[in-house]
Amino acid sequence: MEDRNLTCRKIEARGVLLPLNRPIVSKVGIYDEWPMILIDLHTREGIIGRSYLEPYITQSVPAIMSMLDEMEKLLAGKLLSPVDNHRQNMDAFHLVGREGMTMIAASGLDMAIWDALAKSADMPLAVYLGGSLGPVPAYNSNGLWLIPPDTLGAEAQELVDEGDFSGLKVRLGRTRLSEDLTALSVIRSAVGDEVKLMCDFNQGLDFNQALHLCHALDDQDLYWFEEPVVYNNLTGVAQLVKQLKTPVSIGENFYGPRCLYQAIQQQACDLVMPDLMRIGGVTGWLRAAALAGAAGIPVSTHLYPEVAAHLMRVTETAHWLEWQDWAAPILAEPFELRKGCLVIPEKPGSGVAWDEAAVKRYQIR
Repeated sequence: MEDRNLTCRKIEARGVLLPLNRPIVSKVGIYDEWPMILIDLHTREGIIGRSYLEPYITQSVPAIMSMLDEMEKLLAGKLLSPVDNHRQNMDAFHLVGREGMTMIAASGLDMAIWDALAKSADMPLAVYLGGSLGPVPAYNSNGLWLIPPDTLGAEAQELVDEGDFSGLKVRLGRTRLSEDLTALSVIRSAVGDEVKLMCDFNQGLDFNQALHLCHALDDQDLYWFEEPVVYNNLTGVAQLVKQLKTPVSIGENFYGPRCLYQAIQQQACDLVMPDLMRIGGVTGWLRAAALAGAAGIPVSTHLYPEVAAHLMRVTETAHWLEWQDWAAPILAEPFELRKGCLVIPEKPGSGVAWDEAAVKRYQIR
């Protein structure tokens, strides 16, 4: 086993547009394709660190790739040191903000750097970070969107069967409360009461709507209410947390660990779920997880299941991994699901590698 210094040679970024098995139908839009940016960080020593970003909107791909090009100029020829590299990338663009595109691009590079370093040490990322390999409890987030309620029963059973899951994500916030109640009844009838239902509103409610709807659904035995209002309304979420018995989960829009800290300080969450491209990659996740652990707040993941699974193995208050198969079309070896858990492969780094033929087929930039 040899752990050696690595030097950045170049960064290659490619945009792809991937088909979804089940279209996303949510308050924030309808999508049957999903954009991703694949990052290959080439080192002078021959090791390649890989990661991907999920920028949601296809039109944002060129802007993020342009930011990655600028950060390549900063990193080329320098030693890979994720803490130092992340600070350098953030400081370089401080005057245009430390959130948004700046954080997203820096996070993607940070994940690739950690992947390269773990490969250099010939260790899975979880082991390189001081943890161990093992199954990571997951819920299936691949469906149950805002589609007609009478179609949800069959889909719910399909989602359970995809990995023997004991938890499913369901999206709520239809025009009428009765439609949401019908949706929950149909799903319960199909999969039973033992399957946990995590409820996501996708920030689709204003505060008055959230106040009414969450109270009306508070006796439905939902595992959590997720993102009921726009992400920066911490005052409103804090009021909901105080009034509701169903736990409230936020965090996919935390831009860096300080945002998580502010939410905890304002008592605006029972649970958190950082997103790797916004929290600051692996470096930002480790800092945020330490804050949540100190506060005793359970931590779940948002997107990026392949990398996030490693991080859950070193997170003190690790809770649930959100499982989506959206990257599967371009992965050389998609991760295995077993008994409701994601199985981390015994491979150096994160285990993410590309199916180059598929990348060529779906590439848009």
